Amino acid sequence: MRDRSVLAVALVGGMHAAARRAAVDELLRTVPGSVALHHDLAPAAEGRVLRTVRDAAGVTDRGEAPLVNGCACCALREDLVPELRRLAAGRTTRLAVVELWDSVEPGTMAEVVAAHAGPFELTSVITAVDPALVLPYLGDGDDLAEAGLAAAATDRRTVADTWARQVEYAPALALVDNEEADDEDRALLAQLHPTARRIRVGSGELAAAAFAGFDAGAAAAAQHPSCALLPQEADEAGVATLVWRRRRPFHPGRLHAALEDLTCAAARGRGRFWLADRPDTLLGWDSAGGALCVESAGPWLAALPGAAWELVPAARRAAASLDWDDEHGDRCQHLVFTSPGLDRDGLVRLLDSCLLTDAEYASGREGWKRFPAAFDPLLDPVH
Repeated sequence: MRDRSVLAVALVGGMHAAARRAAVDELLRTVPGSVALHHDLAPAAEGRVLRTVRDAAGVTDRGEAPLVNGCACCALREDLVPELRRLAAGRTTRLAVVELWDSVEPGTMAEVVAAHAGPFELTSVITAVDPALVLPYLGDGDDLAEAGLAAAATDRRTVADTWARQVEYAPALALVDNEEADDEDRALLAQLHPTARRIRVGSGELAAAAFAGFDAGAAAAAQHPSCALLPQEADEAGVATLVWRRRRPFHPGRLHAALEDLTCAAARGRGRFWLADRPDTLLGWDSAGGALCVESAGPWLAALPGAAWELVPAARRAAASLDWDDEHGDRCQHLVFTSPGLDRDGLVRLLDSCLLTDAEYASGREGWKRFPAAFDPLLDPVH
């Protein structure tokens, strides 16, 4: 049971601003002693971030914070913790609702709040969603800078991948009513995050969700490529999820040549994979809106000496044990694709064609080293 003398903090995020505001307004109405903090990052180009504090009756305080290293999100982090401490010290606030700005990802802020817990405690992360906007946002490959939503000059995220991570991180989704939403929209949202609790704004259930409890460490592990909790196979209302798992490594040249087709084959793609010429590196796959991010997520557990296993988080060891086999250890291909109108058979054929052939596989690791290092420009930009 949580200590009621400690200030509860609920993060409410999402790029659907009207839905987000509706969810925050409901919490202010239904939770006595609640206040909402919002940092508006839009004026970042002018070198400042605007802070607003309000309760159910209206705005109670306004202020601003300077940019930190030219980064609006850094300014938010620097200003948020002192504000939460101030609210906690006043002992009149029961719940602090942190309404995140459009492109702020909840995972980043959850880690900040959790790291400074004491007078306050992170009790919930909620992403607000307008179901009718699920596919338009998931299909928007524009850079955040083009949409006026970049948090820093170096921000290279896209609308699609940012929105997808906002949805997939939160254990609870607050859904507003929209008569334009159809079964396909609802099926797509359900398959993107099948374990999320979906709560209708206006149902009166958000208040309980705000105090449900939240483990930032477990949430981070659930998103890391090495142990991500990926969706299962599904097919509903014209939306399908394909889970593709194999043991053999990819041929780096053939996979690289197929990247564009694979990225465009589904609205969303996630998972982990390995390349024949990089057998010790666990690679993460993250695609949305026609854009793809491939990055190193550290070594496979099988590539580490046994003595190092004790230093690996328990969630990572558990995930590895589920994927373990005698030949390759935890090395595997585990990719998941979700999309309306998904061509399952075509996607499976394309993925399978990128694996090593029998002859290539038989050449062993020494032979694999001779394959073209096609991913070096993506994974080692200095080369």
